[in-house]
Amino acid sequence: MMRVASIQLKGVEGSKEKTLDHAAEMVRRCRGADVVLLPELWNIGFMSFDRYKPEAEDREGPTLSLMRSLARELSCLLHTGSFVEKDGDRYYNSSFLLDPKGEILGNYRKIHLFTYRSKEGEILTRGPSITVVPTDRRAFGMATCYDLRFPELFRMMLDRGAEFFLVCSAWPLARLEHWLLLNRSRALENFAFLVSANSTGMSEGAEMGGHGMIVEPTGQVVASGTKEEGIVWGEIDREAVLKARATFPALRDRVYKSCP
Repeated sequence: MMRVASIQLKGVEGSKEKTLDHAAEMVRRCRGADVVLLPELWNIGFMSFDRYKPEAEDREGPTLSLMRSLARELSCLLHTGSFVEKDGDRYYNSSFLLDPKGEILGNYRKIHLFTYRSKEGEILTRGPSITVVPTDRRAFGMATCYDLRFPELFRMMLDRGAEFFLVCSAWPLARLEHWLLLNRSRALENFAFLVSANSTGMSEGAEMGGHGMIVEPTGQVVASGTKEEGIVWGEIDREAVLKARATFPALRDRVYKSCP
């Protein structure tokens, strides 16, 4: 059994420094959690497209450095949420899973870049591969926001051993019903726990939806936030995943599989 904390973060518009300080305060409020998760592009705001390149960071930059120190401080698995990572002449929507010593266990670069009234797909480079991170007999699949609309990605993570999905997001309030449905669907169809963290507040005139969720392998919601900033707490249990998969035969009855 693992205790999980999903942070619904409201950034300080126009100030990365103040947002980093605020995020650190919120992470420290999660002391006692085994797994902590932050939203997508929380350090500058998803809709701040003109800041993507000027405020991009490498792995030695302030955002990942802060998250690594917080993982050590709280001695937890910390999903950093994502930030714009610069690698050579390319830019990625990049997230990291850190161990309790602050070491990088896994890195996921967002595969499905959002193009609907968004410049993300124009500025950033699509990630090259899926990411499933095995840790202490548990396997975490990593995804970001728009990825939720692509069930094949989650099925591929399942086929690579994923039992828990960690999803960071900057999903708008205007499409909240889609968010609620897709969180449950991706958990249920793969008999996996799904934990999501979504941004709150405003980002360049767009209101973020919050409602981070912890969803059981049966599709039932363990816990959910509101559109306001806060922390969603819950527990996830590998035994519940194994039981759900052993009890109902849907995964065994599959005809088409995404990989051997």
